[in-house]
Amino acid sequence: MEAPGFLTLLYVMSTLPETIGIDKPLPLANWTMAGMFTVHYLYRAIIAPLILNPSMSPIHPMIWISAFSWQIINGLSLGGWLGGHGPTRPEDWAGRYVPMTLGMMIWAAGLMGNMFHDDELREIRRAALRSQAQREATDTIDSSKGQDGVVDNKKKKKQKSVDKVYQVPQNGLFEVILYPHYLCEWIEWIGFWMFAGLACLPARSFVFNEISTMTPRAVAGRRWYINRFGREKIGNRKAVVPGII
Repeated sequence: MEAPGFLTLLYVMSTLPETIGIDKPLPLANWTMAGMFTVHYLYRAIIAPLILNPSMSPIHPMIWISAFSWQIINGLSLGGWLGGHGPTRPEDWAGRYVPMTLGMMIWAAGLMGNMFHDDELREIRRAALRSQAQREATDTIDSSKGQDGVVDNKKKKKQKSVDKVYQVPQNGLFEVILYPHYLCEWIEWIGFWMFAGLACLPARSFVFNEISTMTPRAVAGRRWYINRFGREKIGNRKAVVPGII
């Protein structure tokens, strides 16, 4: 559901310049921003769900439709700015080497943090898969020793599926907040916005949308963690911003 965003952005950047009469190639900085956007969503839309994730929970159709629609709108907005309605000449980026470099570094740090904390969540399910495989192997050995090789199905019924294994992650920023992958994604897109320039309306809207939609989910998620594991287990962990939210 997130792939349409970068595909739309790339399509608009490839077709819009000719449509509005731009006969020179777009600046390298424009394509650098397109690359930053594409790298993130290649990870989010393809690599993570299809290769890295051991399993995925079902997604409600309305959530899928909302996310799909947002990706199209965001791709059109950013693609239009990068493809001809924003900077169209190298001179338009002149004098911005320092904020562009700093923005890319912040973007990269946010992306790495997002990947790290995503993997911490995946490790919970991978550990559950390994534990389940060990239990099944033990049950197989035990059943082979039983009468007529009959497997004890009662034990299997007691095993939880991997999708229903819940734990409180402990590593990295999970020590102080419960949704560090959200925070790192915000940092990533703030760096993206800094690269574009603070006056870039599409990038600014992107950051504000991310924060405004993800903050309520993180706050509600913290309440869920407290209800499931208890306030003592969660301790002083905030939802998404250390010491604040």
